[in-house]
Amino acid sequence: MGAQPSVAVIGAGAAGLATLKALADAGVPAVGFEAAERVGGLWVYGAPGSPAYRTLHLNTSKARTEFADHPMPAHWPDYPDHARVAGWLTDYADRFGLHDAVRLRHTVEGVERGGDGRWSVHAAGPDGGVDVSVDAVVVANGHNRVPKPPTPAPPGTCTAEQLHSHAYRGPEQLAGRRVLVVGGGNSAMDIAVDASYAARRTLLSLRRGVWVVPKHLLGRPSDTLNGALARRLPWRLRQRITQRLLTATVGAPTRYGLPAPTHGFLQDHPTLSDGLLSRLTHGEIEPRPGIAGFDGERVTFTDGRVDEVDLVIWCTGYRVQVPFLDPALLGDGADTLPLYRHVFHLDAPGLAFVGLMQSTGAAFPLVEAQAKLVAAQLSGRYALPEPHAQRAACRAELRAATARWGQRRPAMRVDFDAYLAELRRELVAGARRARATGAAA
Repeated sequence: MGAQPSVAVIGAGAAGLATLKALADAGVPAVGFEAAERVGGLWVYGAPGSPAYRTLHLNTSKARTEFADHPMPAHWPDYPDHARVAGWLTDYADRFGLHDAVRLRHTVEGVERGGDGRWSVHAAGPDGGVDVSVDAVVVANGHNRVPKPPTPAPPGTCTAEQLHSHAYRGPEQLAGRRVLVVGGGNSAMDIAVDASYAARRTLLSLRRGVWVVPKHLLGRPSDTLNGALARRLPWRLRQRITQRLLTATVGAPTRYGLPAPTHGFLQDHPTLSDGLLSRLTHGEIEPRPGIAGFDGERVTFTDGRVDEVDLVIWCTGYRVQVPFLDPALLGDGADTLPLYRHVFHLDAPGLAFVGLMQSTGAAFPLVEAQAKLVAAQLSGRYALPEPHAQRAACRAELRAATARWGQRRPAMRVDFDAYLAELRRELVAGARRARATGAAA
């Protein structure tokens, strides 16, 4: 028998596995809870709650997505599919001996903090309820599981079949249909491209414009170019350079009948697609603006055009929910929760989050860095600043994020390169604080 766990990690996708690995490296015993039958989270196609579809691939290149502790194979393509990524995460758990720490098919139903400062975690498992008492809880369950309907919903009554992208599994669902895809994110572009080959007709409705980036620019994965610039230039200058490069190489989105981007590049999550622009230029995807209203199977758009559809796919994102936590710990909602460095709860010692952010790039290196910060703190090698300093840092980050991203979840937004560098600096600064206060052994 090993040591009793002192930390509960909720979720065994990329964030949960990275956390379990960092805790093991730091000598902190932990137990993980995962509702699915295998590790890998949303990348496990067909797993309950997973939004993965058959044609899903990474939209960030493998070089910018891999863990530092577990690179992706060199012979892989630049943008691996979901099966490779899910297998790679399983290999990560194999390589670092994480499987024994994870209780599969265990759904966490409640997390409570006791008067002694310890945390009680209750989970429902295949053999009944399980309760553990731990010093700390790390929430790493992801935020792409609860579909968000269009808000506000278009007026009128739609009698066409409707589904959220969360329920999309493959092109066979689109065969012979008159499909309307609504949204400007990566899943919307992927599904519209799938529909352009399988459906009778494909419409793509965007309420606001986005920058569509091909997966390769100048012979390289496009995100590696921005990463190279990030080491030398502030984001505003990178924005101007990238927008000019996109305009010169593939043209402005309006060239393809798409609305002009509402925000500058790097002020929203990038939308990457190799197939979309080609299918638009071939007329196999027909762009439309926002929806003005429905009348049965007829849809009217804001430019006055009217089309008939029999399948509407809403690619409208996800709600951020943490149903097992006391709502009092989440304030106005998980997507507005102030967390020190997007990790540590300000008012509940021992409660941390890994992966509760939206990045301009990949997520895996960021959750890996967050996990190392959590492990350092729980092992005593890192000390948090004083509470007033934490709150001041959160306020400053929120002001900067709101100035850059507006009201689109600014509390969750991070710039991939800047945030990764910040976490590395924070780890060093926290180690100095720990030594100064005698917290480190």
